[in-house]
Amino acid sequence: MSAESSGPEPGPLCPEHGQALSWFCCSERRPVCAACTGLGGRCRGHRVRRAEERAEELRNKIVDQCERLQFQSASITKYVAEVLPGKNQGAVSTASAARELVIQRLGLVRSLCESEEQRLLERVHGEEERAHQSILTQRVHWTEALQKLDTIRTSLVDMLTHLDDLQLIKEQEIFERTEEAEGILDPQDSDKLNFNEKCIRSSLLTQLWVTAVLGSFSGTEDVRIDERTVSPFLQLSDDRRTLTFNAKKSKAYADGPERFDHWPNALAATSFQAGLHTWMVNVQNSCAYKVGVALGQLPRKGSGNDSRLGHNAFSWVFSRYDQEFRFSHAGQHESLALLRCPAQLGVLLDLQAQELLFYEPASGTVLHTHHAPFSGPLFPVFAVADQTISIIR
Repeated sequence: MSAESSGPEPGPLCPEHGQALSWFCCSERRPVCAACTGLGGRCRGHRVRRAEERAEELRNKIVDQCERLQFQSASITKYVAEVLPGKNQGAVSTASAARELVIQRLGLVRSLCESEEQRLLERVHGEEERAHQSILTQRVHWTEALQKLDTIRTSLVDMLTHLDDLQLIKEQEIFERTEEAEGILDPQDSDKLNFNEKCIRSSLLTQLWVTAVLGSFSGTEDVRIDERTVSPFLQLSDDRRTLTFNAKKSKAYADGPERFDHWPNALAATSFQAGLHTWMVNVQNSCAYKVGVALGQLPRKGSGNDSRLGHNAFSWVFSRYDQEFRFSHAGQHESLALLRCPAQLGVLLDLQAQELLFYEPASGTVLHTHHAPFSGPLFPVFAVADQTISIIR
């Protein structure tokens, strides 16, 4: 081979002009030759740069990117080496503290429950003993009364048998015996002979029970309004869950035996006869409403108290008027001191325990509890005299 000086090998040539690709077209983002940028060339008028300038720019960008990647790698390495171990230790420590807090709080709740259980069971035992002692006392008293009556009867029979007429009319003991017998009164029933179930009432137990019940419920009852009962002063939504008050009496409803014709009341379509039931009502838009339960025989007609919720023996309601809250039944009204106006009102009906509770769903706070011997199936009942209330599903 001959020794010849050889320079750098020529780069790719322009396929159109056969010249070196010494320029870079920024518009088309590809290398071009000088002829492509000149008169008649396809890149005439485009923004172009010398190829070596574009290459130098890219080299600088690559260098900058490599430096950024190096810094990023160093940051990640430091994070993995220093931060994550601390986070792991922190998670372990925080989890341990959370675990101890759960155990501590549930232990306190358990201890409180056990203490309350013991207290209430002792009250039950004491009340049982009291009732038992009262019954024993009554048994002794009436046993003695029976013996005395038997003695008096025997004495009177003996007089009747053995005394002649003259002796009989002179015998003063007849009157004494008769007066003595009349002094023994007939037995009368007394509450002292009954076990007083109020002894187990406890605000703590009620609150814990409501919390447990609400936590275990899969959902509330699907309560809907019976449109046949809706007052002409109310408008019922299509889904039969919302009642809106109208000051002007509507003529759209045909009158019927089930419809309330004066008070702005409505009954649910479903009644409850046994078991545990709960439903909730959105009351945040109304300053005048009643929510509760009623017997099916609640009168529907007229402006008297017979059909006014809470003013008769057929209805039990929680009511609000402006800033006043109360529980009403049979004309007896109990004012309730609430810290705030509930946006939602929950009703919990336990027919086994014959208990009606009203609570605030957001906090689970029991607002009022009522014990009553309900005499028949109960319907959810509603009244609204301001804006709107809605059953929540």
